[in-house]
Amino acid sequence: MHRFYAPDLADSGVVDLPEDEAHHLARVLRLRSGDTIAVFDGRGREAVARVESVSTRRVSVRVLDKRSPAPEPKVAVTLAQALLKRDNMDRVVRDAVMLGVAAVQPFVSRRTEVPLKALARGGRQDRWERTVISSVKQCGRAVVPPVYPTKEFRAVLESGAGERLMFVEPGAGAIVQDLTSLEGQQPVSAAVFIGPEGGWDAQELEDAAAAGVKLVSFGGRVLRADAAAAAVISVLRYVWRDL
Repeated sequence: MHRFYAPDLADSGVVDLPEDEAHHLARVLRLRSGDTIAVFDGRGREAVARVESVSTRRVSVRVLDKRSPAPEPKVAVTLAQALLKRDNMDRVVRDAVMLGVAAVQPFVSRRTEVPLKALARGGRQDRWERTVISSVKQCGRAVVPPVYPTKEFRAVLESGAGERLMFVEPGAGAIVQDLTSLEGQQPVSAAVFIGPEGGWDAQELEDAAAAGVKLVSFGGRVLRADAAAAAVISVLRYVWRDL
């Protein structure tokens, strides 16, 4: 059953889909009046609905019955991801959302190769938000996690609560733990820090450790910056028994 984002979803009655969703229903999938779909509000509610009317820019659907979406993870994970080049960040956001993150916090670190001023020119924030909705539709979630405005690394480091984990390259120092040290735990919330293509700066590692962030390695392997988040989140879900 095709799923659509309907932020104005109510328990009953007729609701209009947002313009992008209406276009996808009518022009891409070519659904018609009478077709049955699923709609979700981005805050955890989902329902079965029937397409009532389709016009050039407007699609109205009638809510029929409640529907159970995919369950949300027990551990609310915020992915703090260093800004990446080109489409790499889009893929990170896509995969992280499908793996159940509660939020994404992009940041700029010392070795980030994308300056903050480039964000305004490229419309990246809007693209990430569209990617989030597309990923939520794909994986069966009914919660649309936020992508927060990009910050400097130090500002992200000074905020947040719960378990905080920075994933670093092997051999970054004696204070680095491995993933087995996290077994048997299940925090209520966690922030996972993933660095840029150029890796973490030594001062950033020191600052993180001083702020109480646990430095963790992914065994003896060095992962690509655009692959690390998906690998790390997947393993953490297993370690925390939160699949």
